[in-house]
Amino acid sequence: MLGITADNKLKRLIVVGDRVLIKPKDPSDRTNSGLYLPPTVQEKEQVQSGYVIKVGPGYPIPVQTEDEPWKETEEKVKYMPLQAQEGDVALYLQRNAIELQYEGEQYVIVPQSSILMLERLEDLS
Repeated sequence: MLGITADNKLKRLIVVGDRVLIKPKDPSDRTNSGLYLPPTVQEKEQVQSGYVIKVGPGYPIPVQTEDEPWKETEEKVKYMPLQAQEGDVALYLQRNAIELQYEGEQYVIVPQSSILMLERLEDLS
């Protein structure tokens, strides 16, 4: 059996459907004017940002059926891929996020519909 290291521990995770696994950025503990915010206020911010770690396969597309129902066919599920990609920075709605802790790290899982904007380092041309 292969050992689990820090490099490959997230490879065991499979994100399902239209969900996206995000590592939240550390929220700033100050306002723009320099006032310190208590942790309860920071957690209630509506829009958060974080790094996309893993994405699900996407939205399932229904398989077209043939005119001959007696024919045995292998059902392969096809998916419409998500816009989010690993490595993107995402702005997402906190109210739809499910918080979890895995291997001592804090993550959130959000549906793609909760992601407001993505920042990608490569050109979008």
